[in-house]
Amino acid sequence: MDVLELKKEQFKLAGKISLNDTFSKVKTIGGISCLQFGNQLMASVTVCEFPSLKLIENKTYLLDNPLPYKPGFLAYREMPAMIEAYNKLDEEPDILLVKGPGILHPRKIGIASHLGLALNVPTIGVQNKLMLGNIEKGKIILNNEVVGFEIKTKEHAKPIYVSPGHQVSLGTVLNLIPKIIIFPHKLPEPLHLAHKASRKITRKEEIKEDVY
Repeated sequence: MDVLELKKEQFKLAGKISLNDTFSKVKTIGGISCLQFGNQLMASVTVCEFPSLKLIENKTYLLDNPLPYKPGFLAYREMPAMIEAYNKLDEEPDILLVKGPGILHPRKIGIASHLGLALNVPTIGVQNKLMLGNIEKGKIILNNEVVGFEIKTKEHAKPIYVSPGHQVSLGTVLNLIPKIIIFPHKLPEPLHLAHKASRKITRKEEIKEDVY
């Protein structure tokens, strides 16, 4: 993994990111995340109705021997599994929530932005931890620019950090995320369901290994 070449590619791709909404109405919202399972990655993607958040479908994909993790280059490790899982969907969501950063990234192209470009779909990045930037009245500031928001979704729990990925505006991110939280879950429901599905599958595989 040539880090210098990857940085050059990220800077080039970042120039293609759009922070304008490319949809007029949201009827479905998806969530996609990856979970490490031994030497494999389990990608899980869900699609939910909006605003009911009723689950429509869930697909998974297990990737063997992913690239090693390097800070700032998560997309190169997880995107191959995510794209395979996403391509299994019967219905593409209007917006896709991605576990990881959007433009809240040193080169303004985290995994949510990169995946949005690759799939040509509107994406929003959702993180449990703030890796860079400063919080000012709920806004995440990076290089004197608002790149996302700190949102508290659960009492007595740490907040989540959300940022536009691609084809989604800052205003939509701020307005949409609180509408897709179901108590007592901390993550937006499509992401919660995606993570839950992957955990269920990996637990079953662990049980099989124990049996044999």
